[in-house]
Formats: sequence, structure tokens, C-alpha cells
Amino acid sequence: MKRQPRGDTWDHTLAHRTADTRDAVRDRFLDNDVPADRVQAVLDDGGDALYAAANGEDKDWTDRFGGPVAVALLAAEVSALTAHLNSRASAVRGRAVRELLDEYSAVSVAAHLGVSRQKVYDIGRANNLGTFLDRTPWRQS
Repeated sequence: MKRQPRGDTWDHTLAHRTADTRDAVRDRFLDNDVPADRVQAVLDDGGDALYAAANGEDKDWTDRFGGPVAVALLAAEVSALTAHLNSRASAVRGRAVRELLDEYSAVSVAAHLGVSRQKVYDIGRANNLGTFLDRTPWRQS
């Protein structure tokens, strides 16, 4: 098996981050001894292990993730990934609504989506597709 260079591993792990922010995020993890594979594992399970540990009874629950600072950074990265995916879904929804508005009235579209007519226009103004992940981390392998 061929190992990826360090930068490629981090670029893959932080693919949901914009290229201009990846280095700073990577450096925060490295400064706190959090390797790319630990970040990837947390993103792969959507933060489930972090949540389970935080909800558990073990007073040293952060140790297995590298301590409290590492946990805070990892949880922030789960949040960054989910925000990215939420934005991606909003862009997809916006495109679909724009296409619906080509054929149907805003009132009709609103009724089908269960939102107000004004909300249909708001949804239709969502950003265009283009700078999002093609696949979620848990589907990239």
C-alpha cells in the first residue's frame, strides 16, 4: 500500500474546508498533537464517538481523543463539516426550487414544499453549486 504524503492526507481530511483555511486548521491540530487519522475517524463517524464519550460516566473521557483541547477542536471540525453539508443541501434545494419556478407559480411550489411563498423565493436565491464536496467523508473510500 502506498502512503500519501502528509499534505495530501490533510487535504483529504479537511476537504470540506476552503483551500485558504486548510493550513491554519491543520496547524491547530498539529500544534495540539492531533493527527490527521484521528480527525478523519471522528469525521467518518459524524462525531458519534465524541458524543458517546461526552455522555458517558468516565471522568477522563477526553483522554482517548487527546485531551480537552483536542476534543474541542475535533467537535468544531464535525460542526464545520456539517455546516458544509448543510450549505451543500441548501444549494441543491435552491437549484431545484429555481427549476420548479420555471414551470409553476410560487404559491404552487410553496404548497408542495410546505413553506410560505416568500420562503420559496428565499430558497431559490441559495448559492449556486460548485465548491462543495462531491462525496461525504464516510463515502469517499
